[in-house]
Amino acid sequence: MFSKDLFAQRVREVRKLHNETQKQLGDAIGTKANNVCEMESGKKTTTSEKIAKLCQHYHVSADYLLGLTDDPRGGVERWTEE
Repeated sequence: MFSKDLFAQRVREVRKLHNETQKQLGDAIGTKANNVCEMESGKKTTTSEKIAKLCQHYHVSADYLLGLTDDPRGGVERWTEE
């Protein structure tokens, strides 16, 4: 089941794992740092387009970010750089 808190935690964790600021992540996915802050605090979620960009940027699965699996790489090996 989807949890905003788990989504927030996982976005924050993968961002910090890659040593990026909220601004850098925002620039990478086409949003502002305050929107990233709201995602990471669990106040708001985001669009499916932004989730897809998050997944591609960090090479993690949407299922992982959404809390549907604990495997961060679930299926992402099929992705290629565009």
